[in-house]
Amino acid sequence: MTTKNKSTFADYLRDPDDFTLTFELVPSRGGRSKEHARTIALAKEIALDGRIRAVSITENAGGHSALSPEVLGIEIKAMGLEVIIHFSCKDKNRNQMESLLFGWDREEMRNLLVITGDYPQAGYKGFPKPVFDLGSVHALDLISRLNKGLFSERNQKPKNCHIKPTSFFNGVAVSPFKRLRSELIPQYYKLHRKAAAGADYVITQVGFDARKFQEILLYMKQNNLNLPLIGNVFIPNLAVTEIMYKGGIPGCIITEKLYEQIIGESKSPDKGRKARLVRAAKLLCVLRGLGYNGAHIGGPGLTFADIDFVLNEAEAYYPDWKSLVSEMSYWYEAGCYYFQKDHQTGLNSDQLAVEHKEKAPCSIAYTLAKLFHDLMFEKKGLLYMPMKSTCETLGMGRMAPAWVRFEHLLKFLAFECRNCGDCALHDLGYLCPQSGCAKYLLNGPCGGSRDGWCEVFPGVKRCFYVRLYERLLGCGREQTMKDGFVPPRNWSLNATSSWLNYYQGRDHAASEQG
Repeated sequence: MTTKNKSTFADYLRDPDDFTLTFELVPSRGGRSKEHARTIALAKEIALDGRIRAVSITENAGGHSALSPEVLGIEIKAMGLEVIIHFSCKDKNRNQMESLLFGWDREEMRNLLVITGDYPQAGYKGFPKPVFDLGSVHALDLISRLNKGLFSERNQKPKNCHIKPTSFFNGVAVSPFKRLRSELIPQYYKLHRKAAAGADYVITQVGFDARKFQEILLYMKQNNLNLPLIGNVFIPNLAVTEIMYKGGIPGCIITEKLYEQIIGESKSPDKGRKARLVRAAKLLCVLRGLGYNGAHIGGPGLTFADIDFVLNEAEAYYPDWKSLVSEMSYWYEAGCYYFQKDHQTGLNSDQLAVEHKEKAPCSIAYTLAKLFHDLMFEKKGLLYMPMKSTCETLGMGRMAPAWVRFEHLLKFLAFECRNCGDCALHDLGYLCPQSGCAKYLLNGPCGGSRDGWCEVFPGVKRCFYVRLYERLLGCGREQTMKDGFVPPRNWSLNATSSWLNYYQGRDHAASEQG
């Protein structure tokens, strides 16, 4: 049982006078390894020290299978240390998610970091099937419903529930570390959807640039996204530095300038270890000076002595944190910023950066698709009733299989349709997320893209949401990416006529209206 007079992670994070520190633990492959024992020993030292308020536990980090985070979490929670469980969407469907949440609520592990998750990597006899039944926005909505006691179908009132509401505290991630504007803006727009779906706090992705860290802080302030913000302070070893520099860890950025500096530092007797720890200490106090609510520390192979060194150094540097801003300047020379630079402070002004590149005109493909949609699928459209009658005549009975194949052929040629039966083309600029996004996301991008390329197909396939942003920008509709909610796919409609499902009120649009 929890002690009422003891503050929780949520209490600390919401306290404006507390700079809340968390630390990331990565479970090992297997629950009886030496690495697991080392992790438990480190957690004990952290718990006894008291400066770190909570540890977060990753779930199959990098897409590789590992010990379930709640197993490690139960052990650590027994030490009196708060635990944050990473709740990823990649490996489980919505029913399994709900089942896990009930279990975690019973174990009183209620601090979550809700993420889409890295694409699954090779496992037993090859690569597993990526699930991504829900995206992070869907998962947040599900958890928010559970927190209200809404455990079944829509419209169920809390008073009708026989199970008590849960009380999860939901964290989400955002990445200001995107080189292209078409990649950056969708990240920020998705944050609006996460906030609306029930996010309680925000943590940044990995990066090392003070202006970029301040950028998201300013964006949230200007857009009234009043959520606590935690900055990511990652301490890479040389092997991870190499991997991040080459783009091998989705969403984590080490630029050429920083890479060359770390390689230069590695020629010292300690192979640059102290220099990396000092850099982390400096970033820690810059985040504190900028007004962050806390910092999330992580990195491979760190000992408690390393953590203690970083925290002590940060305290020593903090009174003069403004002088460190220029040292924390590791961004691409031609990389975009959302705000103009304040040359006096070296940070950002509150003025938006000027976008010099001319936007492309509204595409013919989008214009034609919208025209046909408005004619056939809007109730005031001239072809709405004839199309509805045709679908109901040919899409039922003996003609149904042929009608489904006919519809699929037309939509495959026009949109690379996957015949899901629950079409979201109208919601997403007439681009198909089932074929266009490796994770089938419906409410904004994951954080794994790099230079506009999909995390799963780098250099081959552009990020679906970069394409969507560019398409909507040309039509002056890019702001629609931060509003609304596209419900998850209804799998009972797979390989059926999405047109007929639309007219008969069986698809996600009708479900959401209900």
